[in-house]
Amino acid sequence: MWHIDLNADVGESFGHYTIGADVDIFSFITSANIACGFHAGDPHVLNQAVKLAVQNGVSIGAHPGLPDIQGFGRRWIPYTASEIYELVVYQIGAMQAFTKIHGVPLHHVKPHGALYNQAAISADMAMAVAQAIRDVDPQLLLYGLAGSELIVAGEKVGLAVAQEVFADRNYEEDGTLTPRTHPDALIEEDKQVIERLIFMITKGKIKARTGQELTVNVDTVCVHGDGARAVSLLSSLQKQLIHNEITVAAI
Repeated sequence: MWHIDLNADVGESFGHYTIGADVDIFSFITSANIACGFHAGDPHVLNQAVKLAVQNGVSIGAHPGLPDIQGFGRRWIPYTASEIYELVVYQIGAMQAFTKIHGVPLHHVKPHGALYNQAAISADMAMAVAQAIRDVDPQLLLYGLAGSELIVAGEKVGLAVAQEVFADRNYEEDGTLTPRTHPDALIEEDKQVIERLIFMITKGKIKARTGQELTVNVDTVCVHGDGARAVSLLSSLQKQLIHNEITVAAI
């Protein structure tokens, strides 16, 4: 029997603009990465996302990103390590304020977009993120790309870490995610996404875009919640995980 945490990035609407189907998605996930207002989200959206998490018994995570709403936090903006540290501390603090008023703990932190990808390969940026989390609350879990510098940094500073994989993203041979600028970055077919995920969990391996198999530890799986098919994919995925004796539960 295998156990896996299923997470999604949520709370990414802004003002009059709606991104993702948060109300439906919360029915299928066990942990939520809620945008903190820098790359997406706003105070109202953040508050509503926390409410939905509480109503559905979903573990709550802060999802800090670079301050780039226009680029959805996916463009790398050169910051120093100390600036990254401060950006992450600030955003965790915002999330903690909302979890406090709803009487629930903050469970984890997962960086978003360009910040996530840069921390996966840069030891300095990874350490800035990890130290920020530890200094705010050493009991928080750090979600990071499996086998990345971010996982290494988290372990170095004494955080509990959750190694994350993506069912709907392609990988390069070095274990990094295929850049979104590449035409094969996203896997569009639901059947292929589900088959890849089951393979990752049961075999502990990921197939890179080139076909090479990479060994990986899998604690949590991200399924993007902003796609048009997110809800139907999660519904099908849940059924197939049960069929393959894989228990979905928060870490």
